[in-house]
Amino acid sequence: MKQPFTASSSSSSLIRKARLSPYLFTLLAFIVFVAILYGEDFVCLLGQLDPNVDRLATITEKRWEKLPFSIGKAPDGCDLFSGRWVWDDSTRPLYEESECPYIQPQLTCQEHGRPDKDYQYWRWQPYGCDLPSFNATLMLETLRGKRMMFVGDSLNRGQYVSMVCLLHRLIPEGQKSMETFDSLTVFTAKEYNATIEFYWAPFLLESNSDNAIVHRISDRIVRKGSINKHGKNWKGVDIIVFNTYLWWMTGLKMKVLHGSFEDETKDIIELSTEDAYRMAMKSMLRWVRKNMDRKKTRVFFTSMSPSHGK
Repeated sequence: MKQPFTASSSSSSLIRKARLSPYLFTLLAFIVFVAILYGEDFVCLLGQLDPNVDRLATITEKRWEKLPFSIGKAPDGCDLFSGRWVWDDSTRPLYEESECPYIQPQLTCQEHGRPDKDYQYWRWQPYGCDLPSFNATLMLETLRGKRMMFVGDSLNRGQYVSMVCLLHRLIPEGQKSMETFDSLTVFTAKEYNATIEFYWAPFLLESNSDNAIVHRISDRIVRKGSINKHGKNWKGVDIIVFNTYLWWMTGLKMKVLHGSFEDETKDIIELSTEDAYRMAMKSMLRWVRKNMDRKKTRVFFTSMSPSHGK
């Protein structure tokens, strides 16, 4: 005998048919594709309803605004990291070595007799779009009442010095200063109540290479979970630029200290470079999330760079 027709058997039959329907799979695939393609716009719309969903909405709203410290606009979708170096003798160099008194003596290439200047005339050109032009006046106005800090090793120190060299010509002699306090170097633009700073921390974590002057140590040791040792000096900045990479490249396993450098008996283990570097990066990200207000502070990370030993 046939079973009597019921609402529950009808529903089960419909569900089975729906599961087997190719049209349903096509519809679901289309929905997933649209969600991925326009996900940011959906988040933006949600952000208008929910004030807690604001990060991507902010990015979307500002995508056509001029980049900080620059003249011009970068079109939506412009990949600034995909491009090539092009020769530019019309707008480069942006400053002359001889005009900037803040370059360390060991880095003054021209003064030490470098015969060529071609390296000063290369400019980064993204594919398919133009990089907005740097404007020192705009940057100083943007930095008014703010702190900008570079944190890391000598590669980031070079970026810091270059930034100062780009700006100092616009500031009268009596309205600027450069001071060093142990690991911290501070350039002050007094009229703008602004500082551009560099903090020496080659591993970001506490290490036996933290002395800003005497730090050429081959047997390198980093202390696990110690980023607050340096991080307490980074709090309150408005723009922070981290870097760390070159000092990890010893070709050997990294020594990681559990405990304190003051301990009489030190608990040291060895990790692969990858695991030790990952530990430092996670510590940095946790510190940023805990201590930086994303509505106030802009955080950047400068990734790996080639050796500058020669």
